[in-house]
Amino acid sequence: MIEWRKASRSNASGNECVEVAALADRRGIRDSKAPEAGHLTLTPGSFAQLIARVKRGDLNI
Repeated sequence: MIEWRKASRSNASGNECVEVAALADRRGIRDSKAPEAGHLTLTPGSFAQLIARVKRGDLNI
């Protein structure tokens, strides 16, 4: 069974929540409001790059 956890930087109001999971050799990301919609799968390196970009604010719109 996959153990999903809410990302620590998710919005406290619950309106902008993502969940992450450590898969066998990948990392999963999904919308906690719609888990049935599926998830994105990234390599650990790509996941680390995504997190770094989020922390730097590169993806803010």
